[in-house]
Amino acid sequence: MELTRAFDFIYYQLKEYPQYDCLNFKENGNWTNYSTQEVIDIVNKLSLGLLKLGIKPGDKIAIISPNRPEWNFIDLATQQIGAVSVPMYPTITVEDYKYIFQHAEVKLVFASNQELIDKVNEATQEIDIHGIYAFDKIEGTNHWTEVRDLDQTSNVSILDTHKDKVSEDDLLTIIYTSGTTGRPKGVMLSHKNVVSNTLGVAPRFGKAIKRGDGKALSFLPLCHIYERTGVYYLTFWGTSIYYAESMEAIPENLREVRPDSFHTVPRLLEKIYDKIVSKGYELSTTKRKIFFWAVNLGLRYNPSINMGWWYNLQHKWADKLVFSQWREALGGNVKMIGSGAAALQPRLARVFWAAGMRVCEGYGLTETSPVISSNAPAIEDIRIGTVGRILEGVEVKIAADGEILCKGPNVMMGYFKQPDITAETIVDGWFHTGDIGVVEDGFLKITDRKKEMFKTSGGKYISPQQMENKFKESIYIEQIMIVGEGQKFPSALVVPNYETLEGWCKEAGVSEKSNAEIIKNQKVIELIQEEINSRNKEFGNWEQIKKFELIENTWGIDTGELTPTLKLKRRVIKAKFEALIESIYGMSS
Repeated sequence: MELTRAFDFIYYQLKEYPQYDCLNFKENGNWTNYSTQEVIDIVNKLSLGLLKLGIKPGDKIAIISPNRPEWNFIDLATQQIGAVSVPMYPTITVEDYKYIFQHAEVKLVFASNQELIDKVNEATQEIDIHGIYAFDKIEGTNHWTEVRDLDQTSNVSILDTHKDKVSEDDLLTIIYTSGTTGRPKGVMLSHKNVVSNTLGVAPRFGKAIKRGDGKALSFLPLCHIYERTGVYYLTFWGTSIYYAESMEAIPENLREVRPDSFHTVPRLLEKIYDKIVSKGYELSTTKRKIFFWAVNLGLRYNPSINMGWWYNLQHKWADKLVFSQWREALGGNVKMIGSGAAALQPRLARVFWAAGMRVCEGYGLTETSPVISSNAPAIEDIRIGTVGRILEGVEVKIAADGEILCKGPNVMMGYFKQPDITAETIVDGWFHTGDIGVVEDGFLKITDRKKEMFKTSGGKYISPQQMENKFKESIYIEQIMIVGEGQKFPSALVVPNYETLEGWCKEAGVSEKSNAEIIKNQKVIELIQEEINSRNKEFGNWEQIKKFELIENTWGIDTGELTPTLKLKRRVIKAKFEALIESIYGMSS
């Protein structure tokens, strides 16, 4: 069977590895299972309903929802009639919804619950949207099943004509990502982009899981191409997909489902590890000593080399006494964990591999569908501290300035309605990633960021300049630099406007005179906190400043923190205030 369109994967599964639990979702305490055939039947009825509503090839359909089978139903139904999905994060602002609806010319919106429907209604007050549908049953709102049941007379065979017209080069989806100018950019991905990437990662990750006989727990947002391509791969591999109830329920769902694999971001691995370690501190003295002996052993683990007979003997005992319990806490059956969207701390990779759970870090961007390279769950295919080997069919070269360039069938069609930015980003077929790296022994290693934009450990993009400009609207903040690359949340170094503060201090009864004294005054700290809180509302939850530190002296050109054009020298500032930044995140010096 030829696989050239994203919707081909579900039909391939039906033919080769039909599942009774293809997609699964927990409702009211019970798991609801959809077989491969049931998924296809629902998708076909939805496609007929969309046609009845007048949806044509190229029309845009927005999906806003946490992971649940209905997300897949709409996605697949949209694809096979040539329409284009526009997945959106549930957590973005109403203003972003409004912009994307207008920019993408969205015709229909499917949203999961009351909260999201309220946001959609607010965002579409002045926009001509043809229809809004909810996944939950909400009074006064159309339900998605109305589309499924709209056409009761047509035979599903008429869909064959529509599917046959969909080419691998057709636009599959538009995914809006954060832009440095403040407006999200619409990444256009074709069927070929995503299918080629899916087929490229499958044999690597598939080494750990038997085809047609495995389970995966899914909790990363499907609106992100990382999890979405992952779901296509799992479908192709014949792996049953179970959607976690929520982020908070992941530990419980892991124990219930007992999955063979899951995809995650480093932040969640950090939380799992921190939780395990915190339990270790609660053990009795003897057990605690054994526990941390095993942890320290695991932190030295290197799957790429033979650690020697003495280490191996100790590791065998550590596995029996400690690591086996870790595996059981994650369901007892995890064979492979895919990690992406942000840099993974090598210590986490080592200790999870030591515990028998093979963490495979990969690298890519939305614009590359997303995988450019990845480690794999085999000794010869893993190098901790790197992002793995380049995917087959994908080319990578390192530019003169160290930037990673990528060419291949996975590289996007371009940015929607932004040919100028597309031309700047893809030059002679090479996509400029904005990341600096090297290739060592066939493994790609990321060494730096060319762009100022960075990711938290949860894989969320932060655009510091845009945020800094917003916070500097406060009359009490003169300078600010957002930090937090690879950390749990963004924080800020803040230089107060001391001139303005002088008058405020008199009114507030603050008697301190020197800058050093002022920034330690609790009333001043609370003032800046209020200023930050009021502007945090302009951003999504992942962007909001959680902590800050006040800086005594104003940054300048002469002191080295600013360029001649008054831009922040970020590396200089980070180095100068390294200890302060480390104190924010509780890191040891």
